[in-house]
Amino acid sequence: MPRRNHVTARQERLGAELRKLRERAGVTAREAADVVGMDQATMSHLEAGRVAAGEKRVRQLTSHYGVSDVPLVDALAGMAAERVRGWWGKYQGRLVPVLLDLAELEHHARGLKLFQMVHVPGLFQSEDYMRALHVNAHYELSSELLEATVDFRLSRQQVLDRDAPPETRAVVHEAALRIKVGDRKVARGQLDHLLEASTRPCVSLRVISFEEEGFAGAGLPMLYAEGPVRQLDTVQFDTVNGSVFSGEEKQLADYRRVFGMMESAALPVRESRDLIHRIAEEL
Repeated sequence: MPRRNHVTARQERLGAELRKLRERAGVTAREAADVVGMDQATMSHLEAGRVAAGEKRVRQLTSHYGVSDVPLVDALAGMAAERVRGWWGKYQGRLVPVLLDLAELEHHARGLKLFQMVHVPGLFQSEDYMRALHVNAHYELSSELLEATVDFRLSRQQVLDRDAPPETRAVVHEAALRIKVGDRKVARGQLDHLLEASTRPCVSLRVISFEEEGFAGAGLPMLYAEGPVRQLDTVQFDTVNGSVFSGEEKQLADYRRVFGMMESAALPVRESRDLIHRIAEEL
């Protein structure tokens, strides 16, 4: 079977879930390969996302593994059956793969939970804010790459305007609202843009105020994407070595807990909007 030239995070996740189910069932890779008529090496590639699984094979394997969770099997089979090239594909080779993986993750998410400490979340950024953010962070960024990056991030925001958008719960610290990524005009425009974005029916935006006592904070941003079933949730977070996508059960539970703590520390939606208004008027 032909191997993929490029493996996406979503394809890796499907393979990893199939491997997890096989190991839980106590089935060897050789036995699993026999079930679907392939050799052990190809099965290893399948579980790494380098070879397409296909809906039929997913159902054969999960049946052999004794998986009785029908929604989970249907969700995995649906992932294997996907053939549509997403809009983010046109950026392949122009932007780093992790950005494309992020767009694909948001596209398939049933719900999104976002936390940002020092920047406005990308899904809520104005175009001027995006430009200022990237120019300040990457002094030698070419004009071509800057335009591609901004255009890509603007395209990501369309996920909130589609017919069935993901329910999006965002928590932003007041620090992110007061840090002037650009000049005052850019800062004021970003706050106005944020208020407008928060009026979407699918969006809940809340702010953690500087007045909140006992808030230890979290140094890194996070995005928690809800899958069609809870086992297929994914958390994306940044490390010093780059962006990480994880579906590991303990990490998912830990990040659900962390996000719950952030929401508990945040102002209600209406009071959050009032605070954003006040900050904007101060500019």
